[in-house]
Amino acid sequence: MPETLAQAAPGTQSPDLPTGKIVAEARSADEPAENSGGLRLNWQIKAVLPIVFVLINGMVLFTLATVSWQNPQRHMVLVVAGAGAIAICAALVFVLTYTIQRPLIELQEQIAKLGDGDLKVSVSFAKREDEIGDLGRNFNRMVTQLRENREEIDRLHRTQMSRAEHLATLGELATGLAHEIRNPLAGIAGVIEIAARDLPSTSPAREVIQDIRQEISQINHIIGDLLQTARPHPPEIRRSDLNVTIEHSVMLARQQALSKPIEIIWKNNPDLPQVEHDSDQIHQVLLNLLLNAIQAIQGIGRIVVEAQAQEGVAAVSVSDTGKGIPMQELPNIFRPFYTTKGNGTGLGLSLARRITEEHHGRIEVTSTVGKGTRFTVLLPVDKRTSATVGA
Repeated sequence: MPETLAQAAPGTQSPDLPTGKIVAEARSADEPAENSGGLRLNWQIKAVLPIVFVLINGMVLFTLATVSWQNPQRHMVLVVAGAGAIAICAALVFVLTYTIQRPLIELQEQIAKLGDGDLKVSVSFAKREDEIGDLGRNFNRMVTQLRENREEIDRLHRTQMSRAEHLATLGELATGLAHEIRNPLAGIAGVIEIAARDLPSTSPAREVIQDIRQEISQINHIIGDLLQTARPHPPEIRRSDLNVTIEHSVMLARQQALSKPIEIIWKNNPDLPQVEHDSDQIHQVLLNLLLNAIQAIQGIGRIVVEAQAQEGVAAVSVSDTGKGIPMQELPNIFRPFYTTKGNGTGLGLSLARRITEEHHGRIEVTSTVGKGTRFTVLLPVDKRTSATVGA
């Protein structure tokens, strides 16, 4: 949803609720019956016909039963009975018209307005204490819910548009800033290297030079993350062995953990099928998760990486025995620029999620404070025949 909204022009209104479509489909469903060429009778006639049939039969039976009566007396009784039958039919039509037809006409009018997008409609017969009143109350409740859903969609749309514009501005700023920083930074790095050559091997300034090199490397890393966020490129997906991609990431992570008492265990899965993925980008995702796991472990710890295949999906998990993530922070860890580390950029997990979603996959996370965290990257084995994982 954010990507779609980000592509929309600022100020674009949110799409209407599908009320018009619902009503249009209802009308189209009725059209074949209306245009089928069959006899269409008014509902009053349909309601009165059974009563008229019963009254006529009663009149016939009554006529047969009074054959032996004298003509004037018999004629008067028949007239009274006929008038009574007509009066009953008229009273029935009046009652049906008042109790049923008027609410139905009002309901049709309000449905037509609802189909035109008016979400403030309501019916007046909802106060009645009968089945017609129940229908009116259900209709009013449905319209109220549609109106609240429309307001919520409008609010979310405005929020997402504002966020998309904010991120677009930050992206442009990051791109320009990265280029402005990298050029003088390269010059500084060159001067530092030249100065380091002229320093004696016993000079205490060599330690300062080493610290400066690390800071330059950190700045380059931050600039790289900013450029990846500002100018993402689509993945080049090919079918290849996911074990090789994982092993490459584990190897580099072990180099980062050489000076720490952290064991990184990679459980190779020879039964894992080949997966369609961009090996460079998935390598970036897994390496980011592994480096985060290393930073989360204080002292002795262990990181376990394993891969499994389940119903057309490859699941790669990275589990650590670190300090864990508090529950209140879990919803925010994938937000750009959100970080709990003093030297972090807050872009690593955001980039990892974006790359995974571009592979039609997703990232799951579970964590217990004091026990560790488990990230699971889910990727479809075949992107062309598999829908988005978890959709």
